[in-house]
Amino acid sequence: MKHISYIMKYMMKHTKLITLLLFIVTLNGFSQQRAPVNNNFTLADCIKYAYEHQDSILNAGLDIQSAEYKIKETIGAGMPQVNGSVSFQDFLKAPASVGPNIFVQPIDLTAPLIQFPFGAVKYNNTYSLTASQLLFSGTFLVGLQAVKTFKELSQRSLVRTKIQTNINVTKAYYQVLVSNEQIKLLDANIAQLKQQLDQTTQQNKQGFVEKIDVDRLSVQFNNLTTNRENIVRALVLNYEMLKFQMGMPIQQEITLLDRLESINLDQQPIPENADTAFYHNRIEYNLLETNVKLNQLDVKDKKAAYLPTVSANAGFGEVFQENQFKYLYNHNYPNSYVGLGISIPIFDGKQRTYQLRQSEINVQKAKNQMDGVKDALRLEASAARISFYNSIQSLNTQKRSRELAQEVLRVSNIKYTQGVGSSIEVTQAQTELENADNQYIQALYNSLISKVDLDKAYGRIK
Repeated sequence: MKHISYIMKYMMKHTKLITLLLFIVTLNGFSQQRAPVNNNFTLADCIKYAYEHQDSILNAGLDIQSAEYKIKETIGAGMPQVNGSVSFQDFLKAPASVGPNIFVQPIDLTAPLIQFPFGAVKYNNTYSLTASQLLFSGTFLVGLQAVKTFKELSQRSLVRTKIQTNINVTKAYYQVLVSNEQIKLLDANIAQLKQQLDQTTQQNKQGFVEKIDVDRLSVQFNNLTTNRENIVRALVLNYEMLKFQMGMPIQQEITLLDRLESINLDQQPIPENADTAFYHNRIEYNLLETNVKLNQLDVKDKKAAYLPTVSANAGFGEVFQENQFKYLYNHNYPNSYVGLGISIPIFDGKQRTYQLRQSEINVQKAKNQMDGVKDALRLEASAARISFYNSIQSLNTQKRSRELAQEVLRVSNIKYTQGVGSSIEVTQAQTELENADNQYIQALYNSLISKVDLDKAYGRIK
């Protein structure tokens, strides 16, 4: 009861403060509730969102920041280096100081050593401040160039990550559009088949057609309905894949604004010899160029290791020594110095020579890799160009086939209605239309994907 009474008194005492806090929290929640959330995305919006939220892109951006800090770290090695130290010693048992007996003349150097009555001072307190400045170092100068090139490598790695993200998002976006188009075609077929099934059922009741005709249409109708349900479930997964590629929480709702009709697939295939140097637009080739630069800088670093290193140094310190602690800080013994240090490599068993040879081999290997990748990129572009051309041809063919299948079904229905055709003919025409729709959807998807691959192959995606 005492605790309850205390709480009640506390709340009464702070009523105004609690009321103000509740008002702020309520107002904040209301504003958040009313905050509009844009769930409508074009393909460009999806790509932009992915650039801002995809983990791989965020990490690539952090790699650039890390490279910038690496540059500053390297520059810091050429700045003055200042260090301080403090030490205190209390010899619980001071080390003995021994030597020849100098108290007896002449001194007999062959006689046993004696312990002197004086030795190490019991208390020692020392502090010092040292500074050094690098004046010349060949490896330091090469290192400055190397870290800048390393930053360039990080920047190009970010571009490569963005390009791959762009491709992944675009393909996932197209998959959703194609799945929606497939559902539209299925809905149209189901509606047409449902109408025909209802008419046939009525004719069967009136005795104009047999029940087997109704059963055939019912089987087709059930198959189409089941197929549509499967596609709808797959569409949910396609949406989740798109959001995953975008770096968006998969539970968030999203609506796509682009339509298949707005995608330009009338692009003419690129002639085989139209651009023989397109590989310079590929980020993979650019990364290898940077890699060659780094290997060449490694060669320069190995050569710079033959040069001397020059540095200046200075120091200041003070020492307090006494056998009685109460007298320790009565007197100090200062010291200071300035100096110049030169490190000259003379002979190391030819280790630097062999290291240099290894670095030169790495440069040649990197150049060979560039030549190999150049041919691989040309091959990829050739394959993408042929694949795009074939997919467009196939898409146009499937469009015509679908139109023909629709016409065949229309004529078959008219003949069946007029009593000059059979239900089997209608069923076959319906099956052919479904097959034509499926082949059209597959050709449409292949065309979209091959267009993305073609743009990637020729370095159009930035």
